[in-house]
Amino acid sequence: MKKLIICALCAIFGWTSASAQKFALVDMEYILKNIPAYERANEQLSQVSKQWQAEVDALTTEAQTLYKNYQNEVVFLSKEQKQAKQDAIVSKEKEAADLKKKYFGPEGELFKKRTALMTPIQDEIYNAVKDIADQRGYQLVLDRASDTGIIFGSPKIDISSEVLRKLGY
Repeated sequence: MKKLIICALCAIFGWTSASAQKFALVDMEYILKNIPAYERANEQLSQVSKQWQAEVDALTTEAQTLYKNYQNEVVFLSKEQKQAKQDAIVSKEKEAADLKKKYFGPEGELFKKRTALMTPIQDEIYNAVKDIADQRGYQLVLDRASDTGIIFGSPKIDISSEVLRKLGY
């Protein structure tokens, strides 16, 4: 009986303390769409990505051309010539794969450039959200745009527009 009473009291105190917490929502997609620096950074990343992809595609095409030429000439080549052509094809394919990894790999140039361009914008947004949360006493601010499983969020607790105003947009 004592355990039941203690559990009931803990549940009541837990519920009252949880109901005293304040929450807010932000829509990061909405915020980012309204920041011109973010749009410029995305455009810059897109252009660089296209340029680098073209370089990788050029090397891949060269490797494919070498392979097609090899297939057409294979019956006329000596063993040493075959080996030399095969080595050239493998070398070109490896060069293309290495370039792709250099540009688009997990620690590649695109990742570094994205980090360099986006981190200042994200930090600015984070600081604005943190300031608003501190001023209003929010214990938790959720991103409505992410896949967090928020089914409904009242527009009254959405502070996205306030974040944009604080950022000067």
